[in-house]
Amino acid sequence: MAKGVGRMKSPKPIPSTINNIAVVIPAHNEDGCIELTVKHLHLELTANKVPHEIVVVDDGSTDNTWQILINLTKEIPTLKPVKNLGPHGFGRAVICGLQNFDADAVTIMMADNSDDANDVVRYWQKLNEGYDCVFGSRFMKGGGVIDYPIHKLIMNRMANLFVRIMFNISYNDTTNAFKAYRKTVIEGCAPFISPHFNLTVEIPLKAMVRGFSWTVIPITWKNRRTGISKLKIQEMGSRYLFICLYIWLEKTLTRDYRVKPDEPRVTAAQPPEVIERAKVETAESVTAESAKTEPTTKEVTTNSAKSEEQSKS
Repeated sequence: MAKGVGRMKSPKPIPSTINNIAVVIPAHNEDGCIELTVKHLHLELTANKVPHEIVVVDDGSTDNTWQILINLTKEIPTLKPVKNLGPHGFGRAVICGLQNFDADAVTIMMADNSDDANDVVRYWQKLNEGYDCVFGSRFMKGGGVIDYPIHKLIMNRMANLFVRIMFNISYNDTTNAFKAYRKTVIEGCAPFISPHFNLTVEIPLKAMVRGFSWTVIPITWKNRRTGISKLKIQEMGSRYLFICLYIWLEKTLTRDYRVKPDEPRVTAAQPPEVIERAKVETAESVTAESAKTEPTTKEVTTNSAKSEEQSKS
């Protein structure tokens, strides 16, 4: 196929802003780094005046992760610890977090402080340009990685090349979890079926295939300093392949789930005064409609008088 022919591209963004952003962080036995990750993130977002909530999902930790999170809520009011009480796994923990945030948009971030908190601020800025999704790339000009294990780097590049060819996209870091989405994207792509790290591929590919707008910015990543990685490469090959085939079949065989460009859709939470005005307008319209269909008090009295006269006669 010639370069650029049939390439899947983003539709134009709809200019709109968001009021706040959530950061979902899945955590399993991360007591060595979760405190630093949350504090650093909160400091960065607060310093840049980004309204936010931090949703950390404890995915069955057996160490002190949960207690650390409870203690942190005393000094970080925007922190919202959640326990995943169902089956465990990276994807399940993220899905649990996606079901428990209230903001207009969400970023998925790792618990090991490998992602740069300042990139969340940049995601926020791009979302406020109207994009539905903002993807980060560590492998474009301006991006970078520090201490990436060579065997994982090779596997990463091979997997992303496979995805690029399969979906004919230019984006080169699909397997990275660190991305941002408007809430409408999460709602438009649910339900999610990936229980493990293949969720990092399911969400962005579904968003692209279903017609949401997206853009890519350079980001940086550094290897964790404490704890051990939960990603097991030898277990993930078939899972990634399955989810890619599943979404490729959707892209190829159906258009039922795609966002139609001529249909209006919610792009951000409305300000309270707009919501209140809508409630008033709705109440007024209901009252007006009732006036058309229900008899007035005068009409009811007249009808009752007529009935009495007829009964006397």
